Amino acid sequence: MNWLTSIQDPIIGKDLYSKYYYLWLIVIWHVVHFIISIWYCALRLAETVESYLISSGLLMWNKTIDTSRVQYLAIVLDSEEACRTSEVIKLLQCIERIGLRNICLYDREGVLKKSKDIIMEKFSRAKLFEEACTTATTLLDKEPFTLEFVSFSDGKEAIAQAANYIFTNYHKSRYQKDLPCTESHIDEALKATGYGQPYPDLMLIYGPSRCNLGFPAWRIRYTEMVHMGPLKSMKYGSLIKAIHRFTMVYQNYGK
Repeated sequence: MNWLTSIQDPIIGKDLYSKYYYLWLIVIWHVVHFIISIWYCALRLAETVESYLISSGLLMWNKTIDTSRVQYLAIVLDSEEACRTSEVIKLLQCIERIGLRNICLYDREGVLKKSKDIIMEKFSRAKLFEEACTTATTLLDKEPFTLEFVSFSDGKEAIAQAANYIFTNYHKSRYQKDLPCTESHIDEALKATGYGQPYPDLMLIYGPSRCNLGFPAWRIRYTEMVHMGPLKSMKYGSLIKAIHRFTMVYQNYGK
């Protein structure tokens, strides 16, 4: 009788209602979290099975890839991922197997540059990009494999030299205060200072961050970016899938 009376009491009844309200919120949150976890587990399982089917040749996507659509491929790595030299070499071997020939490797801290000699030793027919190109913007498609190593410092140096070139050749020499700086001026300045590298058609990002990690902005005006997840979980099938999807997309604008 006393228990029934206490529930009817306005103050105690309000506290009891609040406790039940928060209890139900916690239960609902756990249920929603469980459903989402199951959903993502199912997606990962489906991706794993799909990757296995592609790797085993049951899904012949690698036979339908038009490698001419990817003239230049950029690989962006988190600095921690870039330290996994063996995994980077494995990734490049998969790319070479697919048939892509011009690769740009980027990490913010320049870790890949320090491992450049080790990586180049694993590809006997590979050449550095600057050695394989007759000009700053021309790719030699006949070369079996070209590699370019880029870091954040390269972008800073390129901007500084291009800005100095524009100031010296346009503003200072012509005494025009209101001279507009157009895209063509920037391209000319980058080429003149030796930083007129080609635009990647596709960029694959490995690491926790879903961004380009400071990759030179002027080189990704027409670049498709795909986040691939951690490098240690890289699968040949997922690589095929990403490149296949890019080559199958119709582009009605761009370069």
